[in-house]
Amino acid sequence: MNRFLSRTTMMLMTMLAMISHSAIAENAIIVQSTTSTANSGLYDALLPQFTERTGIVVNVVAVGTGQAIKNAMNGDGDVLLVHAKPAEEKFVADGYGVKRFDLMYNDFIIVGPSTDPAQIAGGKDAVIALKKIADKKSLFVSRGDNSGTHKKESALWRATSINITQHSGTWYRETGSGMGATLNSAAGMGAYTLTDRATWISFKNKGNLAILIEGDKELFNQYGVTLINPEKHSRVKVKAGQAFIDWLTGPEGQKAIDDYQLGGQQLFFANARK
Repeated sequence: MNRFLSRTTMMLMTMLAMISHSAIAENAIIVQSTTSTANSGLYDALLPQFTERTGIVVNVVAVGTGQAIKNAMNGDGDVLLVHAKPAEEKFVADGYGVKRFDLMYNDFIIVGPSTDPAQIAGGKDAVIALKKIADKKSLFVSRGDNSGTHKKESALWRATSINITQHSGTWYRETGSGMGATLNSAAGMGAYTLTDRATWISFKNKGNLAILIEGDKELFNQYGVTLINPEKHSRVKVKAGQAFIDWLTGPEGQKAIDDYQLGGQQLFFANARK
């Protein structure tokens, strides 16, 4: 009898543990994210507010946009939050995402050594600036990682009509790394690079680097958020994932985005409802 009770108790405990684990799992989501939102500290400000409001825990996988999209295509998550709108729209068109929403924006900037050997400082045209860097064969460091920033940089180089791959390894260097590591390389080599402003503001090792090009409309940097399609991957937590998207794009989330600052500077500007 005691043995029967013991086995029954163990079975009940196992079932309760399984139910508890399932409940916890259902109350947590994975966001495949670009690195800039994570490195800037934005999630540290936003996620506790969302969790307090909903009880849903958000786990962030921060990688380059290209890798985040690949991960999402493989079903490794519930929500995609990146900054490469054409690639995001293709993600949805190909059936991997349900619907993409604009979320927030900031801008890209070109930074470089304050000595500015290519003499680009103060210009408002990023393409002309890159042409000058190429003409002078001044060092330029690229992420080279298919991230959202790398995609923007590649588009700008295409607009110059310069085949940048022909110069790889000479004055044009590719780190294959994130924005922080690429900025470190640029600071160490006295090179130019393209960065998102949020990472630049939060970056501590600026060295002799300075903002040289900003304000070009081509440097606009839009972020979007998308629920991964449960028809492709049945394990997607639709209810919790959509709750996160609704909160981010709703009044409370949008205000939290606008309120986030570092050193008195706003890093992202909410535009989901505009």
